[in-house]
Amino acid sequence: MVGRLLGVDHGDRRIGLALSDPIPMIASPLKTLTVVNAHEAIDAILEIVKEYDVVLVIVGLPIGMKGQETAQTKHVKTFANNLIKNGIKVALQDERLTSVSAKKSILEQQKKASKNKGLVDQTAAAILLQQYIDTHYNG
Repeated sequence: MVGRLLGVDHGDRRIGLALSDPIPMIASPLKTLTVVNAHEAIDAILEIVKEYDVVLVIVGLPIGMKGQETAQTKHVKTFANNLIKNGIKVALQDERLTSVSAKKSILEQQKKASKNKGLVDQTAAAILLQQYIDTHYNG
């Protein structure tokens, strides 16, 4: 499948977004949405899908370190199902340790992760999207 992919790192307060190039080969941070409610988050993502001609949305699935589902896993699955109900093609991607990697990356850029939480979310979305691309397109 050729076309842009959108990576989504869904959190309780913020949703980090990342976008691929059209091939897709490379994921880049896009923006961070502030979560007011699920309906507004879905609408915002629908707008981005339309604006960038996104063919697939990759939603990061938070799984416990031992592979178990958590309350957040169920919440994200509900969110992904709501995207699907709105006509969006969705794939789930294990996002274990993406936020840790994102914080490390930001610290390496000499920025404080605690003051750049939106950037952490975008970077985490880019990491999970790049993992998906590497597995399904570059592998």
